[in-house]
Amino acid sequence: MRRVAQVIAVLPEMLDEYRELHREVPEPVLDRLRRCGVANYSIHLLGDRLFAYFEYHGDDLAADLALMAADEATQEWWRRTVPCQAPVAEAAPGEWWATAEQVFLME
Repeated sequence: MRRVAQVIAVLPEMLDEYRELHREVPEPVLDRLRRCGVANYSIHLLGDRLFAYFEYHGDDLAADLALMAADEATQEWWRRTVPCQAPVAEAAPGEWWATAEQVFLME
């Protein structure tokens, strides 16, 4: 199992929209996440930053992320959520959600 933590900014004027969208995430989007090995997925908000955490139970995260990106329901979901977001300054070139480094873990 691999733990993944990511950060992105939410546009202040889109915060209510972002919250509303996540009140009812479409089941096909959730199903695709599960079929791609994603579990214990949560998104938290602090100020204008969203912090996402999930556990990946698979062998090839890049391949599973590509499957998600090719999924019609996920593409439609992203058409609705992407306008609410902006990469943080720490994001690598071309990176949307910036991946955070794990510096501590207590199990």
